[in-house]
Amino acid sequence: MLVDAPAAALFSVYDRTGVVELARACAARRMPIYATGGTRKHLIEHGIDALDVGELTGFPALFDGRVKTLHPRVFGGILADRKNETHVVEAREHGVPTISVVVVNLYPFESTVARDDTTLEEAIEQIDIGGVALIRAAAKNFDNVTVLVDPDQYDVVAHHPNGELDHATRRRLATRAFERTAEYDSSIARYLEAGSLARELPGSLALTIPLATPLRYGENPQSRAAFYLARTESLPEQLGGKALSYNNLLDLDATLRLLVRAVPDSATGVVRAAIVKHTVPCGVAERAAPVDAVGDALQADPVSAFGGIIALDGTVDLATAETLAEFFLEIVAAPAFDDDALARLRRKKNLRIIRYDARLPERLARELRVRSALGGVLAENDDPEAAPETWRVVSARQPTEHEWRDLRFAWDVVRHVKSNGVVVARDLITRGMCAGQTNRVSAVRIAGERAGAFATGAACASDGFFPFADGLEAAVDAGCTAIIAPEGSIRDAEVIAAADARGIALVFSTYRYFLH
Repeated sequence: MLVDAPAAALFSVYDRTGVVELARACAARRMPIYATGGTRKHLIEHGIDALDVGELTGFPALFDGRVKTLHPRVFGGILADRKNETHVVEAREHGVPTISVVVVNLYPFESTVARDDTTLEEAIEQIDIGGVALIRAAAKNFDNVTVLVDPDQYDVVAHHPNGELDHATRRRLATRAFERTAEYDSSIARYLEAGSLARELPGSLALTIPLATPLRYGENPQSRAAFYLARTESLPEQLGGKALSYNNLLDLDATLRLLVRAVPDSATGVVRAAIVKHTVPCGVAERAAPVDAVGDALQADPVSAFGGIIALDGTVDLATAETLAEFFLEIVAAPAFDDDALARLRRKKNLRIIRYDARLPERLARELRVRSALGGVLAENDDPEAAPETWRVVSARQPTEHEWRDLRFAWDVVRHVKSNGVVVARDLITRGMCAGQTNRVSAVRIAGERAGAFATGAACASDGFFPFADGLEAAVDAGCTAIIAPEGSIRDAEVIAAADARGIALVFSTYRYFLH
C-alpha cells in the first residue's frame, strides 16, 4: 500500500446510529473505508464495500477482540504529518496509508456500570483501549485528520461539498474528542474508586462531564449557564410545564435531599412532603396519605411556600393534585403520578411536573459533594470510617414518646437547613424554621416566632451546639419542651443545667450538621 493512494476513512463504532449514511458519503468521494469486525459487517450488510482492518495490520482480531487496531500501519496512517517530508517517505517505505477521517465511538462502559447487577469482570471488558487510542491519535493530528466521536457530528462531513473541512472545524472536533476520552477515563476511575475500594477521597478529581443542556441564564439574567451530567446519570423526567432553569435545578436538588431519612425505618407507612424556596426548606411534613403530607407541608409556612418547589416520596393521586393546584408552585416532583392527577396538574400550563426515580434522593445523599473555591474545588463525602452517630439524653427529664418522634423528625430536617439552622416541629410538621443566621440565639428566636402557638409542646433541633444557655432558653420561652443539639460546647454543663431548671428534655448528638 502506498501513501499516494487516496486518503482513507477508518470506522470502529459500537453505536451504529447514522454510520451507514456517513460511510456512503465517504464512499461517494472514492475514499477507501477500513472497519473493525462488527462495524464492517454492518456496513457490508448495507451495501458498502468496507475493508477489514486486518488487511492493514496483517493480523486478525486477537484475544477476544481486545487487540484489533493497535498497529503501526493504523496509527502511522493517522499520526503521520502530511507536511513533513520525512513522515511521507517513511510512510511510503513501510506501506502506511493515509487515513484522513476517523469515526470511533467507545464501548458502553458508562451504561454498563450504571446497571445495579454489573460485575467487575463485565465492567472491565467494557473498558475500550483501541478506540480511545484511535480518538487521541486522530485528535492530536487534527491538522490533517477529521475525528468524529458522536453521531451528532456526522453531518459535518456527510453534507460537506467535498469532505475537506476547514482547520477551525477540525480543531473543534478534536477538542470534543479529547473531552470525550477524558469523560470516559474519569468514569472508569470513579467506578474503580467506588464501593469497598474507596476508603479515601479520590487521588485526582476528574470533573470532565458532558454538557446535558444549555440554560437560558444562570442565577441571574446577566449570567450564562449550562447543566452538565455524567453519561451514567439522567435528568428526572419532565411531564409538563416550562423548561427547568438554573435555579430550578438547584432547588430541585435541595428538595429531593430533604426526602432522605436519617433513620430509613422511619419511612415505613408514611409519606414525606418537602417544600424548598431558594434552596432553603420552608415546609416539611410526614403523614400516612400523600394529600395530608402535602397539605400540612404547604400550611406549615404558606407565605414562604408561594413560588416554591415541592417534592414528595409517594404517589400523587387526584386529591393530592387538587391540593397542589390551589397554590402557585414552580415544581411538583414525585416518583409517580396517577393519570387523573397528571391531567389535573397539566391544566396549570407553567407548572413543571417532574417524575424522579425513587432511588435518586438516596443516591444524591451518597455522592461526592463538590463546590468551587479560590480557583479550585472543595470536595467531601461521608467518611465510612467515622463512628456512627449516637444520641444521649443529658437532662434529668426523659423525652416522652411523642417528643422523641418530633425530635427525630426535626433533627432529620435541620441537617438540610443552612447554618445557623434551627427547626421547631410538632406532630411531624415543621412549624418554624430559620436558616443562615450568624448567631444561634437569633436563629432560635426567629424559628420560635414563626412557629407561634405551634411552638407550645414542640421539639426544637439546632444544627450546632449551643455556645451559651441563652439559645436553649429562647427555645423554652417560645414553648418548646424537648430540644436536640450537638454536644461539644465548653458550656455544655451550663446548657444542661438550664434545661433541668426549666424542666425540659435535652438530647445531645455526637454529630453536627453545619451547611454553608
